[in-house]
Amino acid sequence: MPHVVVEAGVRVRWRESGEIPPTALFVGSPYDPDARYAKKRTTRWTGYKVHLTETCDDERPNLITAVATTAASASDDSVTSSIHASLEERDLLPAMHIADTGFVNAPLLVEARERYGIDLIGPTRGDNQWQLKEGAGFAARDFDWDREQATCPEGKTSSNWTPAVDRRKNEVVKIKFAAADCGVCPSPVRCTRSLPPRRTVTVRHRAEHEALQAGRQRERTAEFAAEYARRAGVEGTIAQGTRSHGLRRSRYVGLAKTHLQHLMTVTAMNVVRRLRWLAGEVKAETRPSAFAQLCLAPSTA
Repeated sequence: MPHVVVEAGVRVRWRESGEIPPTALFVGSPYDPDARYAKKRTTRWTGYKVHLTETCDDERPNLITAVATTAASASDDSVTSSIHASLEERDLLPAMHIADTGFVNAPLLVEARERYGIDLIGPTRGDNQWQLKEGAGFAARDFDWDREQATCPEGKTSSNWTPAVDRRKNEVVKIKFAAADCGVCPSPVRCTRSLPPRRTVTVRHRAEHEALQAGRQRERTAEFAAEYARRAGVEGTIAQGTRSHGLRRSRYVGLAKTHLQHLMTVTAMNVVRRLRWLAGEVKAETRPSAFAQLCLAPSTA
């Protein structure tokens, strides 16, 4: 769709790059004002997203319990809370919710546990700070939450501990060390690249920080890998919805009608699954890839 601006009815001109609104506000189609543009890896589209939640009980058929439809520009983690609220309203809250990385962050880990009693399991986003990558990061033991102090690798304690809000509207704590301590530090390059050297650290609030650290520790365990492998089943559900039921094609205009279409499609999928289960059809196991089959095949001389 051309990017144009009408200036007080005088003339129409092309928008400059700085005048194009963010995707959440930019109307991506002249036929559907709710449709938004999005890009995921190599895929680009204008429209919507659908998020599916299903059961993974070995003794029963996998049934879809929640359907969330959003504009394509909406982030995945923006729907996790609403999915949990929807499940709670219908008395379908799970003890454990296995989700993709996009649906997991520190506030959601805390909210899922404290508000809904759900153990939210999923890979957390990594810490990309260069200090951590070089082995000079702060560990959990370096923060004294009760005294509101942090200790640097040289043993100096922070001089300032201030609640703040970051650029993503998250509540955080900004920790600063005294310029006098950093100025005479024998190894400032381990902590900061600012000149003159003065180290600052930004962390989540205590509950979120500890939940995030615990989540990252759990990701390294064999138990996590075994549990998270169960999530692979939902990829088959998405494939079934898109390939067999046209889930990626919106037949209606507007978010509300598109969501109704998704609900009807999922209802049909659940009916088919229930009928197959009642007919005695067992669940299919995940098929190994062609490469995996080649590796498993017996070798011949």
